[in-house]
Order: sequence, then C-alpha cells, then structure tokens
Amino acid sequence: MDEILRIDTVRQYNDAMGVDTLHPLVSVVNFDEMPTYQYFKRYMGVYAIFLKYIKCGDMKYGNQPYDYEDGTLVFISPGQVYGIDSNGEIIKPQGKALVFHPDLITNTDLGRKIKNYTFFSYEVNEALHLSKKERAVVNDCFDKISDEIDLNIDIHSKTLIVSNIELFLNYCMRFYDRQFITRTNVNKDLLTRFENLLNAYYDSEKPQTLGIPTVSYCADQLHLSPNYFGDMIKKETGRTALDHIQSKLISEAKILLFHKNKQISEVSNLLGFNYQQHFTRLFKQKTGVTPHEFRNSN
Repeated sequence: MDEILRIDTVRQYNDAMGVDTLHPLVSVVNFDEMPTYQYFKRYMGVYAIFLKYIKCGDMKYGNQPYDYEDGTLVFISPGQVYGIDSNGEIIKPQGKALVFHPDLITNTDLGRKIKNYTFFSYEVNEALHLSKKERAVVNDCFDKISDEIDLNIDIHSKTLIVSNIELFLNYCMRFYDRQFITRTNVNKDLLTRFENLLNAYYDSEKPQTLGIPTVSYCADQLHLSPNYFGDMIKKETGRTALDHIQSKLISEAKILLFHKNKQISEVSNLLGFNYQQHFTRLFKQKTGVTPHEFRNSN
C-alpha cells in the first residue's frame, strides 16, 4: 500500500496511465479515458499540472469550500511525491494532465524563470480553483499544446510547445492573483494569525532557543507552504513576509533599548541574533541609526 512508483520520464508517466507517447518530453493526457483507481503514490521527476473537474462540496480548500465548481489546477514539480487514497472507494478520474520533462525547457527563457512560478511549490490544499471562463482558457492552452504534440516533430516544435506552456503558466499567475483577491476575508484572518504568532513568539523564550523566526517557520505554524504563505502576504499587503517579521523584530528591539540597564549585546541575544553585529546592521538598515544612536537619542 505504501509503495511509491517513481516517474522520471514522460514515457513512464504515459505507461502508468496506459496512453501512447507521442513526444518524449511532453504529454497531454485526458483522464476521461483512464480506468478507475483506489490508491496510488508517485515520486515525480517531471513537471505535472493536473486539471481536475470537481463539483463544489467534494473537496475543501483548507477549512473553506471551493469558490468555484468548475475545476481546480494542482501543480507538481520534480522531486515531489503525490498520490490518492480513497479509503477503498472506487474513483473515476475526470480532467486532464500536462506533463513535461525539465529537459524540454533547458536553455529556454521559460527554463530560466520557471522558479518564478512559485505555485509549483504550493501544497495540494493551496490549489488554484477556476471559474468557468478560466477553465475555458486552460482547456484552450492544453488543446494548443496537444495539437502541436500530435504533429510530426520539426525544428519549430520545441519553440511552439514551450511558448504555449509559458503562456499557460502566465495565465495561471493571473488566475492566482484573482484567487488571492477573492479570498480577502480568509487572507485577513491569516494576517491576524500571523501577527498573533509573532507576538506570542516574542512573548516567549523562543528567540533565545530558536533564533529569529523564519518565513518557513511561520508558514509551518500556520499550516501553509512557505511559497503560498509568502505570495499571499505580498499580494495582500504589498510587503514580504520577511518584512513583517523584521518590522516586528525592530519594534521589539526599540522597546528593549529603552531599558538602559540592558547591554546592546543582551538585547541582541534576547531578540534571537547569534551575533551583535548582525543586529546592529539590520537595525541601522531599517531605522537609519545604530542601536547606540537610537538609545542616546531617546
């Protein structure tokens, strides 16, 4: 039951799905033609985007129901493991998959900026939920890629396929921006929990034991992936999660610096810095003065 199937090539994925391989580096698979299943687990050495047709109520986004009933996109990057366990229930898959090998985008503009598409590192429960119009755009992109794969490979094939994949990913960036906006109430609740988390952190002894809180630490405490958490904070506030953490740190530093009996080195340690010079550098960067200068001016 816990066996993991390793998928390192497009052909291996196609073989697992029982479809022909028309191009060695890219494939579009129609799930409607697939058999039923109950369980699988796969290690992916390729990029995969799954378009799943799901009716509202079948799944939830964290503790929230889907905004739209027309479908959802899940993104998998090389090195990730994904799977399905239906607890014995027979599942008939519906939707499509776009799968491509990293070699397809090597030495291309898309290959150089693929890391900018941070949603490849989101968790499954942070998937992109599509409106009817958005799903039509996605299907159109998939169809264009599939049509190009069906043609005989020539000197233009790679350029056209990669261009259409990049166009599709750019649309996904737009759709995720829309999703962040339409989830304003959820995002504001998350911002409140983020602020409460930082307050509780600096009200405890965690800075002395764990050091300065990181974006990854905060995301983990809020049950989000670091990339989704960072992107949501940036879209909602215009500032990065790291900016928020450092602002809280500087606020705490100013309070501690008012206590004349505390040495600068002690303040640095209480805030979680390993080295006083790192504290001094950040404080001056954020305030324009050193901790000593700030203390003397107040």
